[in-house]
Amino acid sequence: VQLVESGGGLVQAGGSLRLSCAASDRTFSDNPMSWFRQVPGKEREFVAGISGSGRNIRYGDSVKGRFTISRGNPRITTVLEMNSLKPEDTADYFCAMAIISGGYNGAPPRSPAEYRYWGQGTQVTVSS
Repeated sequence: VQLVESGGGLVQAGGSLRLSCAASDRTFSDNPMSWFRQVPGKEREFVAGISGSGRNIRYGDSVKGRFTISRGNPRITTVLEMNSLKPEDTADYFCAMAIISGGYNGAPPRSPAEYRYWGQGTQVTVSS
């Protein structure tokens, strides 16, 4: 399955951006989807994740209260609404999908190693 992100760009501190991710195959709609971000020289950081049903959501500590993740319709899409952006939010943002057997619908994993499919990334730059 392919994941395609869109919506990155340049914004001033305090502003907002909306990232979208769409999977190419509807048969994967029950799988957890998450957003990660990465800056050069650092490890990939978990930002937010949502279960296949949309009922279980998890956020990274640095974005709680500012970012909101949701599942679209059809459920092979996910949206990350980013508000009150800070310069430290500047990074490449990646959409990812985990494949977990047994109909798992719990909280999405935080570890990048748990995710099988990745998008190509979209750049977010927040100026001060």
